[in-house]
Amino acid sequence: MHTTHTTLTFADHTLHIVEFDPDTFQEHDLFWLPHHTQLQSCGRKRKAEHLAGRIAAVHALREYGIKTVPGIGGQRQPLWPQKLFGSISHSTSTALAVVSTHPVGLDIEAIFTPQTAVELTGGIIDNSEQRILQLSPLPFPLALTLAFSAKESVYKTFSAQASELPGFASAKIVALTATHLTVQLTPSFSQNLAGQEVNVRWFQHDENIITLCEAAL
Repeated sequence: MHTTHTTLTFADHTLHIVEFDPDTFQEHDLFWLPHHTQLQSCGRKRKAEHLAGRIAAVHALREYGIKTVPGIGGQRQPLWPQKLFGSISHSTSTALAVVSTHPVGLDIEAIFTPQTAVELTGGIIDNSEQRILQLSPLPFPLALTLAFSAKESVYKTFSAQASELPGFASAKIVALTATHLTVQLTPSFSQNLAGQEVNVRWFQHDENIITLCEAAL
């Protein structure tokens, strides 16, 4: 599969970006992955995305002198080396990865169209969150995409402490600016983290937005 690798510094982290052409993916490309047999039942698109994400992750781990490929955990999550944390995301033909010494969550999403935003609003935010998004200077489809992505990044960051498969209603958007979102965790997300407000940074990358969340140890 044809790929290109670049880096971008954001929020004091190095993001490793892999642009890939899924049309050039071949089944034998997966043999590079030690866990390739676990992907046999996946569709072609999923295989290409997974491969690109792991390529990005390998580049990110090299910052720490590690040359292993993250495996797949019981919840389909990437398995990172001890004392390190990481996150992988992908959208269409772009994959991202970041590695940190603290729990971290990274997400990339294509900006919703106005029609998609109308269809998805009720599943992502409640009425109070909708008012916050509508009062922001951002176009509503962009703001809603950010809300969706921020909640994804928060879940990735705190997945070890979160309840099993918390829904979008378990994390509330309480503020949105041109660079940050503030997300408040509810008891349905985690009893231990209930009430905590989490800062999520964001920026626009072409027709996508990228969000990043990090937790202190």
